[in-house]
Amino acid sequence: MLDLFTVNRLIDLWLAEDIGHGDLTVLSMIEADARATFHMNARQDLSLAGIHVAAACFRRYDPDVKVEVTATDGDRCKPKTVLLKVSGSARSLLTVERTALNIAQHLSGIATETARWMDEIKGTKAQLIDTRKTTPGLRMLEKHAVVCGGGANHRLGLDGGVMIKDNHIAVAGSITKAVERARSRVPGLIKIEVECDRLDQVREAVAAKADIIMLDNMKLDDMREAVKFVGGKIPLEASGGVRFDTVRPIAETGVDYISTSKTIQAAPAVDIGLDDA
Repeated sequence: MLDLFTVNRLIDLWLAEDIGHGDLTVLSMIEADARATFHMNARQDLSLAGIHVAAACFRRYDPDVKVEVTATDGDRCKPKTVLLKVSGSARSLLTVERTALNIAQHLSGIATETARWMDEIKGTKAQLIDTRKTTPGLRMLEKHAVVCGGGANHRLGLDGGVMIKDNHIAVAGSITKAVERARSRVPGLIKIEVECDRLDQVREAVAAKADIIMLDNMKLDDMREAVKFVGGKIPLEASGGVRFDTVRPIAETGVDYISTSKTIQAAPAVDIGLDDA
């Protein structure tokens, strides 16, 4: 998922934001020929994401910096695990330190939170998926982090599939009309998902031959009834107001997917540090 061209454009923006006209601290006190070696270390249990992006921050600023990545995105790391090693110009390393740490801490926080949710629904058939509620400009990276934590991606953007929601249905006139109209106008390989908040809508969506049905803010009993009615013919996604304390009961209804924004929007950054080797 990580497109290097896009990653480099993002890094340029991050570095420009942080450095401005120059790092006054290192320029005023660190000699130009000073060399240093640092290790980026986990300081807590975490699921790793974005370590190659962090490495790219150093390389982007100073191509002469030597970077050795010693862990892999998706790894579950213990405290004191060395994630990468960097050596070269002390000025360069110290200038880039915060940018590299910020992205590794943020993305690993998402991966760690996703892994926590995935552990909670272990043993069920449900797959945890993300949403489009992402930080503007960071969607590709944040969705990559979800995958690193064991989750899966929903649409990457509006061009990734047809999602017929309540307002679309209101304008089209009915679920049947909305699905028929979409089916006649999009390429054959594009999936059409319909949001339903009542069981009669589920029945209509099945009759209209939707590819996926989203059960929006449904009670558990209604979810179980929907699972029974659909009988595995169409994948079912539970969504809306999903919390960590409710995700296991939702998974046990038999739905195929559970979507939540919490693994991205509510994920705290993890503790990762850059330490003198």
